[in-house]
Amino acid sequence: MLANLTSSERQYALILAGAVALAGVAMAIMGRSDVLGVHGVIVMLFGGGIAWMVMASFYGPEPTDDRTASYYDDPIKVGIVLSMVWAVFGMFMGVWVAAQLAWPNLAFDAAWSSFGRLRPTHTTGVIFGFGGNALIATSFHVVQRTSRARLAGQVSPWFVLLGFNLFCVLAVSGYLLGVTQSKEYAEAEWYADLWLVIVWVTYFILYIATIARRKEPHIYVANWYFMAFILVVAILHIVNNLALPISWGHAKSYTIWPGVQDAMVQWWYGHNAVAFFLTAGFLGMLYYYLPVRAQRPIFSYRLSILSFWGIVFFYMWAGSHHLHYTALPHWVQTLGMTFSVMLLVPSWASAGNALLTLNGAWHRVRDDATLRFMMAAAVFYGLSTFEGSFMAIRPVNSLSHYTDWTVGHVHAGALGWVALITFGSLYTLVPSLWKRERMYSATLVEVHFWLAIAGTLIYVFAMWNSGIIQGLMWRTYTEEGALAYSFVDSLVAMYPYYIARAFGGLLFLIGAVIGCYNIWMTVRATPLAATRADAPVQPAAVPGE
Repeated sequence: MLANLTSSERQYALILAGAVALAGVAMAIMGRSDVLGVHGVIVMLFGGGIAWMVMASFYGPEPTDDRTASYYDDPIKVGIVLSMVWAVFGMFMGVWVAAQLAWPNLAFDAAWSSFGRLRPTHTTGVIFGFGGNALIATSFHVVQRTSRARLAGQVSPWFVLLGFNLFCVLAVSGYLLGVTQSKEYAEAEWYADLWLVIVWVTYFILYIATIARRKEPHIYVANWYFMAFILVVAILHIVNNLALPISWGHAKSYTIWPGVQDAMVQWWYGHNAVAFFLTAGFLGMLYYYLPVRAQRPIFSYRLSILSFWGIVFFYMWAGSHHLHYTALPHWVQTLGMTFSVMLLVPSWASAGNALLTLNGAWHRVRDDATLRFMMAAAVFYGLSTFEGSFMAIRPVNSLSHYTDWTVGHVHAGALGWVALITFGSLYTLVPSLWKRERMYSATLVEVHFWLAIAGTLIYVFAMWNSGIIQGLMWRTYTEEGALAYSFVDSLVAMYPYYIARAFGGLLFLIGAVIGCYNIWMTVRATPLAATRADAPVQPAAVPGE
């Protein structure tokens, strides 16, 4: 991990780790008996642990002079490992909270294990822990290979990767301790949000600096999507999380946005988190790893650019469709509905582009489960974006909103699109990165694929059915004008679907565990004796120098 750092870079890393540890000490002192104090101890231990690792190898041998003649892959390898660890954690928590809906006693009558505290650990663990680490790792890989240039920094990639995981740890531990802003996908409190701003700005600067030093005149399309993901997520995070703490010694804060404005800003953030964290970044994966695995060029570069600009423009206006039939002005709701329907064009442009890329390579899809992961992800992406546009239409939303149909839609995208393209990308990347001929077991990749597909379909169909039944029961009236069914009646009707939901999630979790084992065994395998050169372009030697 530190062998590629010079003595001056190790000194810089030690200063950064020490600064983080001191910040943790300050938080612990100011927080005292508050949750802020607990998080201060976590930050102090995290910074101290990194500082100890740096000091343990501080006087190790200097890196060789030809360090820049190879790509900087160490942070990518660690990012993949962290991504899979978070995948198992986040999906386990998801199965647990899904099981609680069928068997409430699984909360064990404890505050920390209640549905309200465990549920955000699931969303944060999967979206940010699993998805975020996969995005950071693959973006570092893609930007180097498509630019034919080494990452612009030596310490900054580690700062981004480890700093992001510190944020995830603070967020998840805070939820278990009962600290939350109660904002969807933005539950972490003010100090964790401030830390993430520092990390994310560093990420953006590092990415742009690497693009600037590229040896290729062309900026490959995957980098467009990764840059949009990094830049817009920073804007969304900062604006939505503007808040004032009740004091510097307390974790609790209050948003600066009042009433309806708070709801509008939250769902501008919430829907664009889906757009730019869960869509744009993973489209960057799709546009690089799908052609690589299929051994086919992308079907249409122009179509990919059309999709990019359509997503960047249309998605920004669509968030208000989450607030139909609320106090939000009617024209704002209509604006969100209109742009949500228009989103079909750029979304299907990318889904179609991916599937058309496979023309001439369908025999590979049949025989290669890794490529099948990516193909299925493109199909789910097209289906879930169609469903999202359909559900944004006001009369449809009147039936679907607040029901399990929305949960099914979210997981069609999260499991079917995000997770499948991630697994396909990692199965493509891992053998290449560790210089192995192939994954340890093609059979285990096949088993993982079918578990993931079965789990997703069982989960999504269960939620689609339960959601439509809920919506119909809630709007059914007697001849006297009273509700025909109570809320408890609808819960009883949902019971078998909640069991199916937990079972589908369990299948998906088992697949992720199998994926972890397969990756671990691949890493442990003997590397190839000789591999094709995979190195950045070096400046041409000047005669006489």
